[in-house]
Amino acid sequence: MFNSQKNPILKWFIEWHSYFLSYPMSINMNSKKIKAQFAKETNPRVGLIVLSTDNMIEKDFSKVLSDKPVDLYVNRIKNYNPVTAENLKKMSENITSVADNILPGEKVDCVVFGCTSGTIVSGFDNIKKKINLAKPNALVTAPSTAALNALKKKNIKRISVVTPYIKSLNDDVVNFFKENNFDIVSNTYFDIESDVDIGKVDQNKLFEILSEIDHNQAQALFVSCTSLPVLNIIEKLEKKLNMIVLSSNQALIWETLEKINENKSVTGFGSLFN
Repeated sequence: MFNSQKNPILKWFIEWHSYFLSYPMSINMNSKKIKAQFAKETNPRVGLIVLSTDNMIEKDFSKVLSDKPVDLYVNRIKNYNPVTAENLKKMSENITSVADNILPGEKVDCVVFGCTSGTIVSGFDNIKKKINLAKPNALVTAPSTAALNALKKKNIKRISVVTPYIKSLNDDVVNFFKENNFDIVSNTYFDIESDVDIGKVDQNKLFEILSEIDHNQAQALFVSCTSLPVLNIIEKLEKKLNMIVLSSNQALIWETLEKINENKSVTGFGSLFN
């Protein structure tokens, strides 16, 4: 066996070899510019404005749109508790900037404002105007007007209205439907002040409550608020009550799909989609 300490040539070779292996080898790299090919067509784009404390509407939209050729973009708007008419109007002051930050400078086919009571107290035309300041070519929809159009589509005049709101806001919702020529034959409200707490309502218990209410020969039940977990129990409720059931999120999703011409083959979320 060779001893490198006694053989200077061998020692030199070992040191040189180690140095050679550790030294980075120079590689000639060829950098080339190529032209990108852009898609000529895109899916319809939906911009969804969600209250900062709403933990339901985003999930409901994603559930229905999951197998649709639709691209959903979400931005959140600061809201204030308790949920009162004054605080909802205060929230609406930020709508334009929130809409503008949904794909800034890009086309959005439909912008959805995700607040039922907020649209009622601020007025749909006011909401639409603020959104179109940021997205002038976008179609606009909101839960309250979507519910009106859904009721008209089903030729319904007599409705039972359930809301989670405090009494004054509940009355605003009831009066909204009355002013649009619907007969309110039954009204129930939960008197919840915080949007956070509305989102905590138990879905199974909600089904029981809605099943036990006397809807007084109503043609349809409308359950207000995008934060309530209603979408998943609508079909079961319709079978139980033998009547049409509408919710804020369901009507809003339905009208959004109508506006972008993608309301096809939607099942499992109530007779509205039939």
